[in-house]
Amino acid sequence: MRNNQQMMDLILNYARDDERIRAVAMNGSRVNENAPEDPFQDYDVVYLVTDVDSFTSDHGWVDYFGERLIMQMPDNSTSEPPHPSGSFAYLMLFADGNRIDLRLLPIQQREAYLQEDKLTVLLLDKDGIIPALPEPTDEDYRVAQPTAAQFAECCNEFWWVSTYIAKGLWRREMLYALDHLDRYVRPMLIRMLSWQAGDRYGWQISIGKSGKYLDKYVSAEDWQALLATYSCAEEESVWQAVFAMTDLFSRTARQVASCLGLEYNREEEGNVTAYLRHVAGLPHDATHIYPD
Repeated sequence: MRNNQQMMDLILNYARDDERIRAVAMNGSRVNENAPEDPFQDYDVVYLVTDVDSFTSDHGWVDYFGERLIMQMPDNSTSEPPHPSGSFAYLMLFADGNRIDLRLLPIQQREAYLQEDKLTVLLLDKDGIIPALPEPTDEDYRVAQPTAAQFAECCNEFWWVSTYIAKGLWRREMLYALDHLDRYVRPMLIRMLSWQAGDRYGWQISIGKSGKYLDKYVSAEDWQALLATYSCAEEESVWQAVFAMTDLFSRTARQVASCLGLEYNREEEGNVTAYLRHVAGLPHDATHIYPD
């Protein structure tokens, strides 16, 4: 596997030799001092160029970077509109395990680009036209304290869509039930847990994409409770996941509300919990499943 220095030399040497490339920047985890280092970190690179079309008219030029296992060009997709900035991205996974996410951007868009992400460093500026950048920071990715409205909306979405899961399970529509559990309800639970963690750590943390760092910031008990909300595609397993999820959400939401001085709608929780128990065929006072 090519090491970091070899990859950076590869990226910068190509840029130095091509007159169409006027500047090079990098962002993402490799410039984030708080991100753990590992072999799977991407090289998120931007080439600021004079003519994007001269590159994209023949994609063979990216062969320079090495043998690829697979490549994706999202801006070439028929299902997505072109990027409004006129940029074009090559996402490349190489045979040696390295990955480069290379974005071509018109040099005229440089000022807008520099406002996109505070995790950006300038690697090359041939013309001296890129203003000095502050030290990269992940502050834009940190968990932000919720407003009262954001907290209420999160709670309402969690409890509202939980009823869709129940309906899907009653109808034996497993894909429908799982889709609503994982696509709509789970993100609200992760959000609530992130607020709990954010408050605990003074709103100075990032839980990463898909909450991948969350285990560092929640208690061991809550982490195990969260893992228990992942089910297999069997009715009983999904019901167990639903009640594990509602239990964890309730405990966390009440704690967040108490810490931040917010109102938690317990009536909403009680009504939906009774509904879920009813559809599941459980007695409404099944405290062994849903403790008060």
